[in-house]
Parts: sequence; C-alpha cells; structure tokens
Amino acid sequence: MPETVRSRFRQVMAGELPDDRLPIIEWATWWDLTIARWEGEGLPKGLDKSEAKRFFNLDMDYQLWLPQMKPDAVSRVPGDTSRWIRDEADYESLLPDLYPDPIPYDRETWAVLAAEQRAGRAVIWITFSGFFWWPRVLLGIEPHLYAFYDQPALMRRINQDQANYLLRCLDDFCALAVPDFMTFGEDMSYNHGPMISKELFDEFMTPYYQQVVPALKERGIIPMIDSDGDIEPLIPWFQEVGLEGILPLERMAGVDVNRIRANHPHWKMIGAFDKTVMHLGEAPMRAEFERLMPVMRSGRFIPSVDHQTPPGVSMQDYYLYLRLLREYAERACR
Repeated sequence: MPETVRSRFRQVMAGELPDDRLPIIEWATWWDLTIARWEGEGLPKGLDKSEAKRFFNLDMDYQLWLPQMKPDAVSRVPGDTSRWIRDEADYESLLPDLYPDPIPYDRETWAVLAAEQRAGRAVIWITFSGFFWWPRVLLGIEPHLYAFYDQPALMRRINQDQANYLLRCLDDFCALAVPDFMTFGEDMSYNHGPMISKELFDEFMTPYYQQVVPALKERGIIPMIDSDGDIEPLIPWFQEVGLEGILPLERMAGVDVNRIRANHPHWKMIGAFDKTVMHLGEAPMRAEFERLMPVMRSGRFIPSVDHQTPPGVSMQDYYLYLRLLREYAERACR
C-alpha cells in the first residue's frame, strides 16, 4: 500500500522507516512576525496555520490545546491575569471559571478533521497544560516556585483537579478522534537544566502523571512532553512516569539528539533542527541535517525546526530549508 501522512508518522514513532521518506511537518508553525515578513515576500495574506501548511506542501497535522478555563474568564477577573490567584481562597473564587463543562472546542470542525485523519491524510494531536505549567499559569512564575514549599496543599489540589479534568477531556475528544500523539505543555527547563528538583517532581507531579498517562496508552496515544531548554537531565524522570518522547529539542540549549539516542534508544523525538542556521545559506543548513542524519536513520525521530521559525528567515531561506528537509527525509529511508 502507498504511504500516507499518518502511516509515515506511525511507522517512524514505532522505530521503523517508511519506504519513501520521513514525515515533513512543522509542529510549531511560525511567529506572527515571520508570517508578516513572508506576506511581503509573496505569501498570500490572511492564511490560517493549516492553509499556510498546505501552501508550503507540508504534511498535515492538526493540534488542539484543550483549555481548562472558560473562554470569557478574562472579562470577569480583575487585575493582572499573569497571576490569577494568590492562595486557596482565590482558587475557590476562580473555580466557576475553571474546568468547563462542556469542554470548549469546535466539535463540528474536529469531526471533519477526524475524517481526514482516518483517511490517512493527517495526524491529529492534542496538548494539555501539564502539572508544572498549569499551577504556574494560575500563580505566576515566581510565586509558583515558592508555592512548592509555602502552599503544598494548594499545589496538590490544583493538580488533582487538573488530572480529573484531563481524563474528562480525553473521554470527550476520543469520542470524535483518537489522537496519534499528545503533549503535556511543561516548559520546566531553561538552558542550565530543570527548574525544580527530582524530589519536588516526584511529590508534586508524578502522582498526577500516573493517573493520566495510563489512560492515554490504553487508547494507543503516544504521550510526550513539550519542554524548552536543556531537557536531557529530565528524560529519566519522564520515563519513570510512562512518557515516551519529547519536543522541541532546542540546540541553543545544548541539547544533542545523538547523545539522547545513545542514552535512550527508544525515546521518541520531534524537532531538533537548529533554527539559528536557517538564514545562513545552504552549507550551514546541510551541515545541520548531516548532524541529525544518524538519528533520522534510527527511527523514532522526526526532524523539524526546534521551535518556531524566526522572522530573520526569509521566505527564500525557508523554501531552501524545505527542499533540504525533503532531500534528507528521503535519504534517511534509503
């Protein structure tokens, strides 16, 4: 049978290589400033993300980030929404705007996209705010880090409520489409490693992953993490709670996918192409693909930009990147 977008993705994630090429995807699409530049260089104006992917002849993937806050919550909550709550009383007051029922997403649109997935023409994935990310959204960046020590009961309550909600989201969405993979949005590393200790991870995050991850695996959904920065020290932590892969693998943070593959042969990865070379011409881009080629040939890895393509990249640069990506995606399967 001829390969499809979905069959290629599933083969690679299973550790196999398709007959023709690796998937050609942009999991993180592009910055608004990048699109604005390209619209001045020939990109039709006003394309949504899916239309832009089709314009560039990318393999289609559709992502839904399932929200845990009612869409109109901002209009009812006074003050700085970079910090929604300070304590348990604030959390109680905010609860009517959290964990909505019904879950707010467009079911008619996703039913259409599910048909495209079933026909093999697209990959569907979902994203949940993870058990580091979600309390940080509510508490604010610095207060969140203090809350591990100063408000442990509130932290546990938030994450238990989130776990319950995620399981409800999963049941709801899977009635329309079973995603091919998912990501927990975490962003719990910067360039020098994780923001919390393994002890805090085990106490405040592990119990909730252990509730949600088995429900994902029972449905055949690949559970992955989305975390920026130097994530290599975190991989064993994630493996212990049943997670199977990660994106985006930022080169600027020192992440080395060849080292990861040597240390974690079955770990799934998406991303890793150093976005900082995309404006430098063909030779640096080829060198970057050569760096990635051993892992591309190993399976369980799909090369893509290691985060959103920056506005310093012209549309001509991007076309060159795509041409080289296709060339190396085919070479990897020979």
